[in-house]
Amino acid sequence: MRQRLAIGAAILAITLLNYFQFPGHTWLQSDTQIYLPILEHMWDPDVLAKDLIVEHPHVAFTLYDETAIVLRKITGLEFRQVLQAEQFVFRSLGIWGVYLIATALGVSDLLALFVAAAFSLGATIMGPAVLTFEYEPVPRGFALALFFLAVGLVAHERYLWAGVAASVAFLIHAPTIAPFWFLYFLLMLWPGEPSFRRRRLNALWPLATAVLILVIVSRVEPANGEHQTFLARLDPKQMQLQRMRAGYNWISLWWHQWIWHYLILFAVAVVAYWRLRKDVPAPLRLFLIGLPLLGVLSLPVSYLLLEKLHWALLPQIQPGRLLLFDTAFAVILGAVAACRAAGQKRYIEAFLWLLPVYLIPANRAIAWPSWNRVLVVAALALLALLAVWAAQSSRRWAWAAVTAAVLVPFFLIPGYGKMRNYPPLHNPDLDQLADWARASTPKSAVFLFPDAEQDLYPGVFRVEAQRAVYVDWKTGGQVNFFKSLGEEWWSRWQKSMEAAFDPNHPERYRDLGIDYIVLRSKNRLASARAVYENGAFDVYPLTSVPPR
Repeated sequence: MRQRLAIGAAILAITLLNYFQFPGHTWLQSDTQIYLPILEHMWDPDVLAKDLIVEHPHVAFTLYDETAIVLRKITGLEFRQVLQAEQFVFRSLGIWGVYLIATALGVSDLLALFVAAAFSLGATIMGPAVLTFEYEPVPRGFALALFFLAVGLVAHERYLWAGVAASVAFLIHAPTIAPFWFLYFLLMLWPGEPSFRRRRLNALWPLATAVLILVIVSRVEPANGEHQTFLARLDPKQMQLQRMRAGYNWISLWWHQWIWHYLILFAVAVVAYWRLRKDVPAPLRLFLIGLPLLGVLSLPVSYLLLEKLHWALLPQIQPGRLLLFDTAFAVILGAVAACRAAGQKRYIEAFLWLLPVYLIPANRAIAWPSWNRVLVVAALALLALLAVWAAQSSRRWAWAAVTAAVLVPFFLIPGYGKMRNYPPLHNPDLDQLADWARASTPKSAVFLFPDAEQDLYPGVFRVEAQRAVYVDWKTGGQVNFFKSLGEEWWSRWQKSMEAAFDPNHPERYRDLGIDYIVLRSKNRLASARAVYENGAFDVYPLTSVPPR
């Protein structure tokens, strides 16, 4: 019992470092700019009623929204606190899952914590634009953490609990957990003792329950006004718009830059598996080989189904993001292979295994990094090698060495390595603008930021002020989901954002339903008086912008 508590405390400590230090977490810098308006409108239908995002919610087939609303009602907290608490819990479960995978591969509890900590440094999946640890509390991030927990539970033959974890993930974000269930059904068909097959069937009861719940909830949720056909094809206009705004789904736009990166990671994962094959438990084998293989195969499959057959469902499923598993298992299996090599006194081999483990979070790509990152990766690999050797040799100070190998990367990579995962977006001027709008304008007011271009701050304003934004770049990311949304977003963008704001014709903007124009202070109007201004922004009600 004492050992379990110590392991739990260590996983909690790793999660704290992962969440607050590196790779960290963000708010309203990415997809929470989409989900929060939808949630706020569900909570109060008068809020953001005229915003394009809430007119086309895409949460019908997820319990992400219902869970957040229920937790807000129970706790009395705001959505930010509720979602970030969920994010922390799910991250800890994902780290625990990697710990379980490592112990199933035969390493000690102490070294399994080292492996989990190395994985928790995170990774950016370039090209498909996804993360092993999502910085924001979004459905994909929650489901992915449960994915690794489910694999870890399968590795220990805890099939029922694996089914529970994977079924909860299905309720949160079905596309993320789909590869798990695909491989699990193959595992059901794998030869084995009848008793093992019966035990594996236990995981299907939670899944059946989850499917039933999701069908019921999707039926009772209000429709968004657009029916999606399963076998629909993209028309030329949709394809052009999606390639422009959501190019990460279109393999042809980035494969030539990143193909060798992922082939190398696939090779690392395969060779590491081969190195460990004698220690891999039977239920885990299919996942350790199958997931990286699915990642590589996702490239031709996505290219064929989306870019040749133009299947409209593909941009929503985003199969290219399966490349995440090549990166993830290159780190996990590489770290375990280093432990195994060090235990056999093959220290050069162990050091070589540790290089990609730290190069991935410190440099994002398997490419020659800057010299400061070369030093960081080499230093961390040497420190980890020392810690693994001490643990394998049962040195009294092994726990201290492993603790150092766990702690140092969280500070050295963003510090001396200067790895910045996300730019600063929030600032006092933007906060003050949102506070003013929330206190001094009607809930039905519509704002436009005509000089924002592709910057993300209008989306921050939308949520913090709880006021509609006529159009902004981030909203365009929803072109994957609804044809009508994409057409309306592009129409609004062309009408109001492609050309510079024209103060000579305010009626042009009033006729679009816009009530306030927000300009950066450097672009302030000499012919009109701002109703609000601070060091960064000026706000003009359209009724006070006279034509010249």
